Amino acid sequence: CIRDSLSTVGHVAWLEFARPPVNAFTREMVDETHDAIVTALSDPGVRVLVLASAVERYFSAGADLNVFKGMTGAHMRGWAARCHEIVRLLRGSAKPLLAAINGTAVGGGLEMTLHCDLRFAAADARFGQPEINIGFIPPIATTQALARLIGRPRAIRYLYEGRLASADEALQWGLVDELVAPAELRARVQAYGEELAAKSPAALAAIRRTVTLGGGMSFDDGMALELDTVVKLADGPDFAEGVDAFLAKRAPRWRFP
Repeated sequence: CIRDSLSTVGHVAWLEFARPPVNAFTREMVDETHDAIVTALSDPGVRVLVLASAVERYFSAGADLNVFKGMTGAHMRGWAARCHEIVRLLRGSAKPLLAAINGTAVGGGLEMTLHCDLRFAAADARFGQPEINIGFIPPIATTQALARLIGRPRAIRYLYEGRLASADEALQWGLVDELVAPAELRARVQAYGEELAAKSPAALAAIRRTVTLGGGMSFDDGMALELDTVVKLADGPDFAEGVDAFLAKRAPRWRFP
C-alpha cells in the first residue's frame, strides 16, 4: 500500500497513502508507513519528505474499523504504541516534513500530518476527527499536537463534535497553512519542497529541532537548547560557507550528505 508509492523527485520524497478506495488504515498499512518513513529519512538523496495520497478523493479515512472489531485493551496498546513510533520518527526528523492534503482527510492519515512542519491543502479538502462517534479518541498523539497547534478550546471542541471542517475553516484555525487549487496541489508542494532542498541541511535540522523540541520545554530550557544549537552550527561547515558566500556575493555551496 505504501512502499510502492514512495518516490523522489528533485530530492523531495513523496510518501503516498495508496489503499483504495478511501485509504482506510490496517495494521499492515501502519507498519508500511512506519517503514517507508524510515527509508525516506535515512536516504541521503532525500532532503524533504512529503506525506500525500495516491487516491484521488481521499487523503485518509482513518482506521479500517474491521481491525478494531473485538479489539481488547492489550491489542490496542500495540496499535497505539506503533502509531506513537511513527510520531517519534516524524518529530525527530532532521529533514523538513510537508503534507499535501487532498479530498476527505479524517483519522490516522490526517493525524500524521499534524507532526509535519507545514500542511498544504486542496481548497476543497475536508478535515475531521470523528473518533468521538465510536466512543474513542484519536491515538496518533493528536490530543497533544492539536492543542499545541490550534489551541485547547478549538482542539477540544473539534474533537468533541467530530464533524467535518471545511478547508477555509482549517486555514482559519491554523490546522493547515496554505490552500491551493486542487489541480495545482502537487506542483505547489513539489516547488516548495525543492526550495527547502536547496537550503543548508544543517540549518534546516537546527530550526526543526529547536522549534519542535523547544515548544515542549520551559522558556529557559528552550533558550539553553538554542544556545547549544548555535554553538554547534558555528563549528560546522555550512555557517562558515554561508558567511563567506554572502560576503563574496556568490551562491553558497552547502554540505549535503
